Amino acid sequence: MRRWVLQAQIDGGQRAGASSEELAEIKALKAENRRLREDVEILRGATTFFGELDPRNR
Repeated sequence: MRRWVLQAQIDGGQRAGASSEELAEIKALKAENRRLREDVEILRGATTFFGELDPRNR
């Protein structure tokens, strides 16, 4: 309950800190960053795999 009150005060501008909107945006950006890092790892693996199959690389 105390945490809700503190967050309400932050959202109302009575206290310093990250508002609920900012916290939600940070959470969404972290999730997107995690997905993009996973995508990059998959693409790196595919590049390595297909690069080994390319006869021009032999």
